[in-house]
Amino acid sequence: MKIVSGRTGSPHVTSQQFRQMLEGIIGQGSYIITSGENLKPELSSNNLLKIRSGMMAHHGCISCVDIGTYDEVTLTNGSQGMKRIDLIVNRYTRNAETEVENCSWKVIHGTPVASNPAVPAYTSGNLQNGDLVDECPAFEVHYDGINVTEVKSLLSVADGLSELSSKITAMNNIIKNVEITKTNLKVAANSDFRWAWDLPTIPGYYPLEVLAWNFHGDYDLWLNVSTAVRYSTSNRFGIEGHNFGNGTATVTLFVHILYVKNGFCSYVKA
Repeated sequence: MKIVSGRTGSPHVTSQQFRQMLEGIIGQGSYIITSGENLKPELSSNNLLKIRSGMMAHHGCISCVDIGTYDEVTLTNGSQGMKRIDLIVNRYTRNAETEVENCSWKVIHGTPVASNPAVPAYTSGNLQNGDLVDECPAFEVHYDGINVTEVKSLLSVADGLSELSSKITAMNNIIKNVEITKTNLKVAANSDFRWAWDLPTIPGYYPLEVLAWNFHGDYDLWLNVSTAVRYSTSNRFGIEGHNFGNGTATVTLFVHILYVKNGFCSYVKA
């Protein structure tokens, strides 16, 4: 074990360690980070693609097109009467001798065919595992004859913290986790049990599903539940099972029911 975010008296934080931290925050995949113009592609001509400002994360490695600028990627002409798909990748490289790392755009040309062109292969590595080359597909350029017909972005834009917070707030207004408690429930030894109760009415919401249930109280390990369900026809909750123990069980039942705001996902309402 070694310290990363602390002073040791000499430079010690490596690019790999920094990428590990970012992977824990952003994720281990490939994303466009909300910044600038989010690497928006702009086709200037059949031979030139502009990639606007923004940042990209790939296996924890951050690369960017500076704000207020754009990168130019040269495209190759299509073929008359043929279709083709080219792939634009963000290509990571590391020099094995100097350990110098770099990211740059690279165009991988597809094969012209009469129909149904395939996306060309690329180097699928993982720079965090020490691979010297790791290519991240960012855009597909589709050709029909000599013309570019589509530039397709392949990466999603990752939400920032403010966007995530807004979505969580909105979701909390859509769903509710409602706890129901039933006390002093008794089941004789070696006996079945079947209980049902009306679900509470919450204005503006309807019960959708049983999330979880749990027993607390005086019973051994042989209180078995076979069914715990919301009865859609009567809007009730029911639970049934069997006490396989040698004594009477006296328990408190905790049930969590998912309620959903009226009008939201009503197509799944049973």
